[in-house]
Amino acid sequence: MQAFRIPELKRRIWFNMAMFAIFVLGAHIPVPGIDHARLDMLFGSGGFLGLVDVFSGGALRRMTIFAMGITPYINASIIMQMMTLAIPQLEAMQKEGESGRKRIAQITRQLTIVLSFAQAIGFALSFKAAATSLFGIVQMCVIMTAGTAFLLWIGEQITENGIGNGVSLVIFAGIMTSLPYQTGMIYTSVEKGLINPFNVAILLALFIGTIYCIVLITQGTRRIPIQHVKRVVGMKVMPAGSSFLPIKVNTAGVIPIIFAISMLMLPAQLLNSIPRRDGIWGVLKLWANNISPGQSWYGSLLYIVLIVIFTYFYTAVVMNVQDMADNLKKYGNYIPGIRPGKPTFDYLDRVVSRITLAGAIFLAAVAMVQYLAPLVTRVGLNQFALIGGTSLLIVVGVAIETMQAIEAQLLMRNYEGFIKES
Repeated sequence: MQAFRIPELKRRIWFNMAMFAIFVLGAHIPVPGIDHARLDMLFGSGGFLGLVDVFSGGALRRMTIFAMGITPYINASIIMQMMTLAIPQLEAMQKEGESGRKRIAQITRQLTIVLSFAQAIGFALSFKAAATSLFGIVQMCVIMTAGTAFLLWIGEQITENGIGNGVSLVIFAGIMTSLPYQTGMIYTSVEKGLINPFNVAILLALFIGTIYCIVLITQGTRRIPIQHVKRVVGMKVMPAGSSFLPIKVNTAGVIPIIFAISMLMLPAQLLNSIPRRDGIWGVLKLWANNISPGQSWYGSLLYIVLIVIFTYFYTAVVMNVQDMADNLKKYGNYIPGIRPGKPTFDYLDRVVSRITLAGAIFLAAVAMVQYLAPLVTRVGLNQFALIGGTSLLIVVGVAIETMQAIEAQLLMRNYEGFIKES
């Protein structure tokens, strides 16, 4: 492989591998104070806990020091992005440049610790029957919070000294670590005659087809033609020309799915931690479980609606159409056949709205694969977790992003070599 011929790039790749090895090691170190035999009986399949378990590489099921994975940081980042829109001080801080971004990153880390401890308490309440004592519960909360903080540090080290986005690669490593477990469950079920091999073939075909669709939509862009006018920059005259403005079909990525599934699963997670099942508590628990995706038709419908809403919301957060139109006018660029100013804004807003709708429908379809596919393949939901929209979308997206980062490094070094030779 050409990347291993470049010493600096080779060092960065091996650094990634070393961090992955530390992650796998930590994912197998159990938290003290837990009766793991009782934990196996308490742990359910699917749902929010199943999602966190996949992200953590099966560490939650084994209740290890990395049981919560990097999920609290994801939630903290999402909250900070929304707060940046709502709080003028944070918005001004974000526009300060590198110093402002560092301050926001520090606040995000602090919020991650708070959310980690709160989530650890939720897990402790859910699995308190598996705890050996009250001290064991406190111990579990502290150690799992420290584990999440350490994973965040690993992600930052990968970003700085490795290659690719560190946090994304930590999530990627967790999901891929779950692959042998998921594959082993399917193999065992086939060996025992619980699953027909023909259904496994359908599962594999659906797995490959889902990856193909994700790659297609993830790489898909709408190219809006842009005309550049001749202008003077300093002592240089920039000639007129043309290019295009790329707008991705799936700008929001996997964030809308995480938003939607967290919102629908959180009530059930909180209510199920309460031991009482009679009266109003029983009604609330039944309602919370029914609105979970895949548990009822209206729960799945609500899941789809929330994904569409959050796709539009997050796209509006990361893509400011007004700024795009203003920048085109500011630098003397224009879209052929569209006047600068408000007509350009209206045109871009219409294009972005249509593209976002296509991306939202795609995300909803991929998210529902996890709940619809078992009806076709007759493979249980827990065994089908890896092919679920959230995990598979992350795996493919991070793989593409990392390969592009490696290619960029190779092109940069080839370009530097070309300059030196000339």
